[in-house]
Amino acid sequence: MFEPVIAPSGTLLGLLQRGRGDGTLHALAAPRAEAVEALDHCVLSDPRHDWQVENRSLYYARLYLDLDGGLEAIEAHLFQADDHLDTDETRTGLALAVLGHLASYGRDDALHLLRRYAVSGSNWAWALDELALRDDDSGLHSLALPVLARFPATAEGEAELAAAVRDAFEPRPWRLWAEDTREAVGSRVRAARERGSFDRWQRQLRPTGPRPGWSVQAVFDYAEEGLERGVELFLPASRCLGAVAGSDDRDVIIEAARSGPDGARCTALHYLAESRDPVVLDLVEVAAADPSRTVADAALHAFERMCGDAAVDRARRWVQRPDALGGTAAGVLACRGGAQDAGLVLGALRETVRAQGPDARLLWTLVDGAGRLGIDAAAPVLRHVYRETASSHLRGQTARALAATDPSFATGFAVECLWDCEETTREIAALHAETGDARVAERLRRLAADPAEEAEVQTAVRSRIGDTPPL
Repeated sequence: MFEPVIAPSGTLLGLLQRGRGDGTLHALAAPRAEAVEALDHCVLSDPRHDWQVENRSLYYARLYLDLDGGLEAIEAHLFQADDHLDTDETRTGLALAVLGHLASYGRDDALHLLRRYAVSGSNWAWALDELALRDDDSGLHSLALPVLARFPATAEGEAELAAAVRDAFEPRPWRLWAEDTREAVGSRVRAARERGSFDRWQRQLRPTGPRPGWSVQAVFDYAEEGLERGVELFLPASRCLGAVAGSDDRDVIIEAARSGPDGARCTALHYLAESRDPVVLDLVEVAAADPSRTVADAALHAFERMCGDAAVDRARRWVQRPDALGGTAAGVLACRGGAQDAGLVLGALRETVRAQGPDARLLWTLVDGAGRLGIDAAAPVLRHVYRETASSHLRGQTARALAATDPSFATGFAVECLWDCEETTREIAALHAETGDARVAERLRRLAADPAEEAEVQTAVRSRIGDTPPL
């Protein structure tokens, strides 16, 4: 999947792509045709950097309802010829999820599109999962024969059917079809379910892949073999090392961490860090500058997982470094530092935004640290990250930090956050938004009555709903 192109944050398209609450508010105030066009663009060209973490589908579905938007653009996108050429589920996943939410709101046109796509689309399994949550039994029964027709009555086809049944995210359709009295449906699905259960049992009984022997060198060899196959096994190998290593193996492990091959060296660094061996911090400092990116990254990862005063003290020494180790040290202070480290965390936060922009990976840790340490002086840079980041997940973390550091949050961003695409952000807003604002009172009531809203958000809303003044 190509990296999405995100429009500037001050435009309607940019706001909608980010999933900001202001996107909904601006779309409702914009000319309807312009708003629907921008909304269609977002749904057809998924703007998320990580679709497994960030939410957009309910946000966009609600906006389709508010705008009374048609589904012609989604229909054309789903059923174009490219659907059978580009079968990556990220091409159609967001559109199908939006249709699922619209179907739950009673949009029959969305329900019919999902049924059509389950019959003929390449990403049919996703559509079937959406229907499993929203369609009635008769609608699902009508799909049994078309879906089963995808799997030829051959040994290979039956194996593919068993895998589809076994791996289905929502099992409801398959359970219904297993009870079907038709021989071509019920018997076939029951056989596929039995075969899938047997396959799962076999995998559990006979796990595949190499396993380390019961010696320190065998564990190092296991990590090295994994690295040669392109699989990093340092963490499981370090746990195995913890089971087999004795006190007389310490010198061998330290030597491996200092100059062993990459797999053994990374494993040893993780093991020594987890056991808080006093020598590991010096070894991490050397390894972090190693020409091997694998070793350097493993050293940083081992250090950021360390707990204890020694790691925090060393982070205070390293935080001023201009390299990756300095950034990791700042993250350690953000997570485990004390009030005396607020200035160092604030400095790292400002420098990271200045040098790497509002989507830098380190910001996830630094933003949380600013909130945890209650750094009031961080509010201006946090507001900048909130406005500009393309990650709705990072924006939600930033909203939480602003709630702890910015006195204006309750009457400012918290109001907008009630319309945000992330349920955790809406929950923060429900707990903090100033209820004297008429928009807040009405939005809280709407969220409380919306059956599609998450339970945590509605719990937060109900904790405040008694405080809302009458309209």
